[in-house]
Amino acid sequence: MNESHPSAMPPAVDDRDAGTRPPPDIGIVVPMYNERENVGPLVLAVQQAMDGFGRSYQLLLVDDGSSDGTTEAIIAAEQAYPNVQGVFLARNYGQSTALQAGFDTTQAPIVVSLDGDLQNDPADIPWMVETLEKEDLDVLCGWRRNRQDAPVRKAFSWLANRIICRLTHSEMHDFGCTLKVYRRDSLALTRLYGELHRFLPALLGEVGANIKEVSVTHNPRRHGRSKYGLDRTFRVILDVFLIMFLRKYLQRALHLFGGLGLMCLIPGLLIWMYLTSLKFMMGEDIGDRPLLMVGTLLILSGIILIGQGLLGELVGRLVYTAGGRAQYHLKLPRKLHKLREAQTPTSAGEP
Repeated sequence: MNESHPSAMPPAVDDRDAGTRPPPDIGIVVPMYNERENVGPLVLAVQQAMDGFGRSYQLLLVDDGSSDGTTEAIIAAEQAYPNVQGVFLARNYGQSTALQAGFDTTQAPIVVSLDGDLQNDPADIPWMVETLEKEDLDVLCGWRRNRQDAPVRKAFSWLANRIICRLTHSEMHDFGCTLKVYRRDSLALTRLYGELHRFLPALLGEVGANIKEVSVTHNPRRHGRSKYGLDRTFRVILDVFLIMFLRKYLQRALHLFGGLGLMCLIPGLLIWMYLTSLKFMMGEDIGDRPLLMVGTLLILSGIILIGQGLLGELVGRLVYTAGGRAQYHLKLPRKLHKLREAQTPTSAGEP
């Protein structure tokens, strides 16, 4: 039997009518790009992990514009298993957009993200979901403590994680692990663009989500090739600066660019004042002095940065008004209900 072809496997029995089927308890979102050989084993592994859990689930396989037959393998899985659904993107958008497409599709109150290469172990999903519920968390992140990758890749990943932790003041160890469990109401507070999926816990933490990290199993890749190169480490580091900007300066861009502009503008003006005094008070020639060029560059840079800050302020106001982005978020109703319950007097005689 060819385990990579899910249509060769006996289909799971679905005794519910598809037209009246309620939303599943758990939505498992798996972005896939050129993972044809992993579709069948992944479906089997998820089924084995979830069948004994006693919760209904939906497995969303998001085809991110694959060109190797992954699309056909996902369609075969849909036909063989009623709880498998394919989401087919028109082209290769990247992992963040593929995850967002899955998040938009599922209606489950608990959402799990999982890699499509079987390096994340689906057997970790049940106990992670239970931990999320037991500890009343919003996000539970996997930590590949015993990572099964090449030493060079692990070294660059460790470096990137340390830099991210330092710059974002986070205590997480593994930002790149796709295996995470979310509450859907928390996911609704933000959206993924570019390659920001690894920073989703940080983005959710900014809007008040409770986040925890736990060790998970990490397996060697069995089929296909990794889509990650060492160049991604440097792109991740660049993304950190975007996250820092989004978290601290999205609503006050002038404070960032204006501050940098003043740091350039004030020394430049002081240099010009000094050179002007030499010219008119001492009669010295200043036209061939390098200091004149330095002062001019500082003044021009300051003006440009302050202008950039003003432009950022205008763009920010467009984002929050015409763009419909929320300027703030209220506490989630679930959390507020628990807080109110905790403040309810235990007996009628208490104030």
